[in-house]
Amino acid sequence: MSDDSYFSPDEERQIDEAFRHLIDSYLQTKHRKKVEKITNAFMFARQAHKGVRRHSGEPYIMHPLAVAQIVCSEIGLGSTSICSALLHDVVEDTDYTTDDIKNVFGPKIAQIVDGLTKIAGGIFGEKASAQAENFKKLLLTMSDDIRVILIKIADRLHNMRTLDSMLPRKQYKIAGETLYLYAPLAYRLGLNKIKTELEDLSFKYEHPEEYEEIQGKLSVLRGELDRIYEDFTKPIVTKLDNLGLHYTICGRIKTPYSIWKKMNKHSLSFEEVFDILAVRIVFEPNSPEHEQSECFDIYLALTKIYKSHPDRFRDWVTHPKANGYQALHVTLMSNSGQWVEVQIRSTRMDDIAEQGIAAHWKYKDGATYEEDETELDHWLETIKEILEDPQPDSMDFLDTIKLNLYSSEIFIFTPKGELRTMPQGSTVLDFAFTIHTFMGTHCIGAKVNHKLEAVNYELKSGDQVEILTSKNQKVIPEWLDFATTAKARGKIKQLLRKEERSNQKFGEAIFHEFLEKEELESDPDKIERICTLHGLSGRDKFMIALGQKKIILGDAERSILKGDNGSSWYKRFWSTFSSSKDKNGDNTGKGDTPQNGIDVRRTLIINDFDSHKYTFAPCCHPVPGDSVIGFADETGHITIHKRKCEIANKMKAGKGNSILTVEWNIENSLFPATIYMKGIDSIGTLAKVTEVISQKMNVNMNKLVIESREGLFEGTISVMVHSLNDLENIQKGLRKISNITTVVRKEE
Repeated sequence: MSDDSYFSPDEERQIDEAFRHLIDSYLQTKHRKKVEKITNAFMFARQAHKGVRRHSGEPYIMHPLAVAQIVCSEIGLGSTSICSALLHDVVEDTDYTTDDIKNVFGPKIAQIVDGLTKIAGGIFGEKASAQAENFKKLLLTMSDDIRVILIKIADRLHNMRTLDSMLPRKQYKIAGETLYLYAPLAYRLGLNKIKTELEDLSFKYEHPEEYEEIQGKLSVLRGELDRIYEDFTKPIVTKLDNLGLHYTICGRIKTPYSIWKKMNKHSLSFEEVFDILAVRIVFEPNSPEHEQSECFDIYLALTKIYKSHPDRFRDWVTHPKANGYQALHVTLMSNSGQWVEVQIRSTRMDDIAEQGIAAHWKYKDGATYEEDETELDHWLETIKEILEDPQPDSMDFLDTIKLNLYSSEIFIFTPKGELRTMPQGSTVLDFAFTIHTFMGTHCIGAKVNHKLEAVNYELKSGDQVEILTSKNQKVIPEWLDFATTAKARGKIKQLLRKEERSNQKFGEAIFHEFLEKEELESDPDKIERICTLHGLSGRDKFMIALGQKKIILGDAERSILKGDNGSSWYKRFWSTFSSSKDKNGDNTGKGDTPQNGIDVRRTLIINDFDSHKYTFAPCCHPVPGDSVIGFADETGHITIHKRKCEIANKMKAGKGNSILTVEWNIENSLFPATIYMKGIDSIGTLAKVTEVISQKMNVNMNKLVIESREGLFEGTISVMVHSLNDLENIQKGLRKISNITTVVRKEE
């Protein structure tokens, strides 16, 4: 197929086989067969990427082929998307232009390739992770043609599948972005299978030890789970056969990532995660009209075999999720005394669950997605509203979008009985902003089910809500503590920034008047020193604080502006700060050249002697032995986070170029850690706990909080340890106490 002499005969054969597999997969779909069009796109891309190899060493053309295969087989898109996937890197990486694509393949494919090219170098590219504008471009292209983001997700999935060839620092960056943004995007677009794989692959590269440990425990459990599945499904199969249904039934084992996430969220050990096994029933309905009723018929049949859990029934059939997901979820008590979740779906629902929006088109009788008014369209409208507010801070922007990507839904009724879908955890204030910005801005509370509730009241599914307002009420910073939806937080921040700008302007006037009165001149270095004196991050924050009357200019500021650093205390402070900042590069190993003014090196060695050159993040309290990661800010200051820390995940997505890999070399320092435990309350248990920690382990306890009720107790112990090994030894000692059932490290 090619006279390309850059690749070996085996590689040429590999390329041809991958293309034949793509065509075979395409021919098995229900799409109109445009094989010639796809073949032309492949030949064009093959020529454009001629002689180019990936990091792994394989021919580059294998990447667009793999992306096109995912687009075809795993997302279920047609020839336009397959061609766009084959061509997605041509404009970015070669001399061909969008006009060249348009001339050969037409305007639609050119538009999609152009959309993919525009978002290639931004927050998801190699250049500058913290450019929120590029993420905005991605979201804007979604409303132009949703296929752009679907192909981009396929591109990221293949990159994650082949991440082995990248350096660890790049692996952390790409895995962090994937977990923080791509997996939620896949979820919101209904690509459940891809979302799950993206999460698992991110987990594998970010936390390889935990991943392997959970995989090992699942392997040991597999035989027992198979036995439970066989025993549990045998009477179900008999019942469904008697009903004359056409169906498939299969087991689903919880993924390592979802197990790990649950362990961390609820402070559980692996053995305490009880819902590792789930069962899925997918049936072919007799007719579309009877699809929903047949779902409930199966549910009723199951409840005649097993007792159901009263609080774990989920009806996503009559109330689909915002991404279109439909199914009934019921949790049943098996004969072996274990709870097992059963998911009931029709074949149509199953397609939508696995292929998301692409499956919606399949069931619209030829209608295009532009004509398909779904919850997804409402979500895109919300995204557009957020995009209309230019947010200067990229991390704030990512936070705002993230809130709107990954959330379960609840259903709220207006006073007139209209149904509104809200993210789980929404408050009265969130609902007020959903109705109208004016309602949110002036909200003072609500009548929830005819009962008066405060603005921070968390709504529950089925609540009827009437918002109460007052013209005297205005937005306050404290609202950000409990506003959870993207729209509410975006509007609150927008209004607060408007107030900040007013305060900043007032502060500038106060400062200018002070300079004139004292006959002083200012420069950036002196203002930076004043900011450091007050613990402020920059000039703007200083002016805002002046405008808010939180700072009153006096002798200290006058002294700095005159060039006299003031008291000996201030001189010592500034000398230490400057010295630390100037020498920051000394504690890093050889590696990358400076980027964007930050001295980003490959590896930071943490030792006792240079401890003043970095800080340990208070959000996650890493200790020696933890898997950690470093971030250098604009001043060169380095903060150390645990790799599993949520704040670190956000920073990996937004500030990937400031990442440092980190190695521990600490022996004498002490670090704070918290242990959570629970068990049966009995006399002497507390004495045994203190004996294990203080006497046997010779560790100091900073704080002990124990709560006991109805014969059970739970509590936390704060200790100071030298390393993760110390912490694990304490936990082993506590687990040996007979009445204690759970001992885990508490994640801050």
